[in-house]
Amino acid sequence: MKKISLLSLSVILTLSCASQKSSFAQVEPTKYMNTITAEELKTHLYIVASDEMEGRETGSAGQKKAGVYLIDQYKKNDISFPTGASDFYQKIPAAFLNAKRNENLPDSENVWAYIEGSEKPNEVLVISAHYDHVGAKNGEIYNGADDDGSGTVALLEIAQAFQIAKKAGHGPKRSILFLHVTGEEHGLHGSRYYSENPLFPLASTITDINIDMIGRRDEAHAASNNYVYVIGANRLSSDLDNICTIANAKYTQLNLDYKYNDPKDPNHFYERSDHYNFAKNGVPSVFLFNGVHADYHKPTDSPDKIEYDALAKRAKFAFVIAWELANRSERPIVDKK
Repeated sequence: MKKISLLSLSVILTLSCASQKSSFAQVEPTKYMNTITAEELKTHLYIVASDEMEGRETGSAGQKKAGVYLIDQYKKNDISFPTGASDFYQKIPAAFLNAKRNENLPDSENVWAYIEGSEKPNEVLVISAHYDHVGAKNGEIYNGADDDGSGTVALLEIAQAFQIAKKAGHGPKRSILFLHVTGEEHGLHGSRYYSENPLFPLASTITDINIDMIGRRDEAHAASNNYVYVIGANRLSSDLDNICTIANAKYTQLNLDYKYNDPKDPNHFYERSDHYNFAKNGVPSVFLFNGVHADYHKPTDSPDKIEYDALAKRAKFAFVIAWELANRSERPIVDKK
């Protein structure tokens, strides 16, 4: 685990003040961050991960029903689909989903929503989470509350927080694409489709913040849920890594665990979630994750087992990372291969 001492953190903060003209010194995000609540996350998740959604298998009726729910929430918050799109869906044909290995998947869709930037609208921050899961097996529904219902509902709350800020006159300077991707469980298909058919050029995409499983704790953190695994932040950009560290120190004070960021990690989590399809195309990316637990990919991954205080705090961490990225004077520099 990478540990950061108070002295090291003080040095980072001091250097960042000299080298980064960040939004932290301009508009204070705490009021908007705190609109992300455990209560609202719980309300959303008990719907997204309910039996009614039938485990959200890629292209299934249950997944499409979950997509409609997401879109309805964006509409309630006056958040539209992206400029250049005709609706909230990026349609993905079955031929693409089955090209690498034929699993007889039907057509499916990514769901997207968008807040346009006020000063640099052509620079786009992506915040992603997969809303598919594995459906039902042997008559049992796999609800996927943590995987990845937790990330899915976090996106809803983060988008709402940015929209509240916008209505108060503090909208993001850069545009933000909220991207709910499909087909992750079958091989990161939805994010791969987007990366190959981007609505906004990848060259103009400044970062992907990917949220996949942030509602539980793993055995390594049995004593406390005040942590999150940070994966990939430093792989392409020192700026992104520093932004994550500083945002956490100032606003959320989670214990940032870098265990799975090790390139030698035998689990290869860096390559196993949707940020990877951005990262492999040179887009700085960070993956927020709580680690696996006993209910991973089991029908017992249900919303009653989510720790909503932890889910809220990790969603707030994602929000303040996004706030800084959307509002700082310069986009993160890619300074690593």
